[in-house]
Amino acid sequence: MPWTSGQKYLAEFVGTMGLLLAVGGAAVFSLQTIDSLARVAVISLSVGFGLVGLIYALGDISGAHFNPAVTIAAWAAGRFPGRDVVPYILSQAAGAVLGMGIIAGIAYGNPRFFPTAQASALASQCYSAGSVLCGGFGVGAVFLIEVVMTFLLVLAILFATRPEASGKGFAPLAIGLTLLMTNLVAIPVDGASINPARSFGPAVVSSLWSSGNWAIGQDWLFWVAPILGGLFAALVARGLRE
Repeated sequence: MPWTSGQKYLAEFVGTMGLLLAVGGAAVFSLQTIDSLARVAVISLSVGFGLVGLIYALGDISGAHFNPAVTIAAWAAGRFPGRDVVPYILSQAAGAVLGMGIIAGIAYGNPRFFPTAQASALASQCYSAGSVLCGGFGVGAVFLIEVVMTFLLVLAILFATRPEASGKGFAPLAIGLTLLMTNLVAIPVDGASINPARSFGPAVVSSLWSSGNWAIGQDWLFWVAPILGGLFAALVARGLRE
């Protein structure tokens, strides 16, 4: 018996929440504990291997998108029904907010640490203007790296999961390792979104306090650029179809 639409949306909600717990937790709780180079590695490993586990757990139910850019690209590539695009994205956004709400609640348990988490907008992604944690790169550079890194991730997803792919059982590993790579490259630049839900969750939660509400003002870029990168990947996937 096939999975119902409601079960698919629930899987996307739970999976995106889990992804934000993995990457958001690593990003927030490492703010004061380790140096910057080690922090990049910790965050990248957490999100990469976290995604592998979540895909193996939930991929058979919903396809394990956990990312609006992936959902839109799958639809543009002719691999996903249009009727499910909006419900998937809403489920992903809600899961991301809940995941980061949990992280904020844990951080609140340490009064000496919480102001740092607040000021960083829960380690939100950023471009230089008005940001607290950023590599000093301007909006153009951040836009470009988000487009390119999302393009690579979505291209890996579309080809690793295509029906005629050999070794489909290894697709979660290929996808997780590609995400790990994109984070290793992009975290020093802008904190590495590569996923609109990844940025939306902390931006929404941190908008509840004044020292972190800069993130919601910058969040537009982390929707537009990843979605554009995903659409480029869908175009290439269509061009290379057998």
